[in-house]
Amino acid sequence: MPGYELPLGTCLDMCPANERTRREKECRLHRFEVAPGCPGDRPRADPQRAVKEYSRPAAGKARPPPSQLRPPSVLLATVRYLAGEVAERTDASRAEVASFVADRLRAVRLDLALQGAGDAEAALVLEAALAVLLAVVARLEPNASHGLADPMLLQAQVQESFGSLRRCYALGAGPHPRQATFQGLFLLYNLGSVEALHEVLQLPAPLRSCPALRTALAVDSAFREGNAARLFRLLRSLPYLQSCAVQCHVGRARRGALARLARALSTPKGQPLPLSFMVHLLALDGPEEARDLCQAHGLPLDGQERVVFLRGRYREEGPPPAGTCQVLVESKLGGRTLEEVVMAEEEDEAVNRPQSPA
Repeated sequence: MPGYELPLGTCLDMCPANERTRREKECRLHRFEVAPGCPGDRPRADPQRAVKEYSRPAAGKARPPPSQLRPPSVLLATVRYLAGEVAERTDASRAEVASFVADRLRAVRLDLALQGAGDAEAALVLEAALAVLLAVVARLEPNASHGLADPMLLQAQVQESFGSLRRCYALGAGPHPRQATFQGLFLLYNLGSVEALHEVLQLPAPLRSCPALRTALAVDSAFREGNAARLFRLLRSLPYLQSCAVQCHVGRARRGALARLARALSTPKGQPLPLSFMVHLLALDGPEEARDLCQAHGLPLDGQERVVFLRGRYREEGPPPAGTCQVLVESKLGGRTLEEVVMAEEEDEAVNRPQSPA
């Protein structure tokens, strides 16, 4: 409507009081939101723990009033709570945590879209929400049953989050100090995508020249070229959030490198190669993971220390093993909490230090 301005939200709680009451009556509180000490058959919402859940806007339904929308400052505090208090929980599976966090972050994005927040404020919220989502998705155990955490749905929500943030960048004048970092995260998450590379290359030259984006472009180039030595050298040097973004491509990159080694080294009698070389080349977490990777691709072992490249033995069945990525991802936290990584502006200073992406 011409001249109509969206109002700012006025709800100061992470979850509006009427939603807490309604979900209490309907017994739809998540266990993360229940007040301590409540009987199991009559759970009560804890206002300090309950977080607004995502509800798809219905066609023809009136917009929620400002009292049901959280302003940007509360949305940012909600993201901080999810990063610090929920994502770090040890009494729940990572799949349960990821499912809860992803749903509540989706509600954060919707609240933001339904009000007239400034571009700079909106970008801060969207950046923090995306960083938390990338981290909880990366923490899912690669070979475990994900239960409530549907990998395809989570992937779609990550892409949706990138879309919201990049539209915010495109529509607003800024400044957006972290744009280079998050444009780089977009490319790393979509490694090898022609469309993603094209979109990044359309960004202004000063933005593309930032170290964070130059490094992401270098990683994408090494991935496309199949240059495993350069690729994994770059992956070892990435900060934590960048490592979370690229983790979903690590298994495929390792399989590609192993296939090239098999083509180059396989002989009728077998060519041995130390597993220690594989660990170093592919940034594996140790000899055991190297043995598992080789055996998953049909390559025989010579004792516990060497793999044998025997002609005709290499095979690919099913998706590539994801691996644990302790070296490439988890170790990058360096004793910090996820909240510290997500909310600290200093992270970008580390990413943007001048460096050669070679």
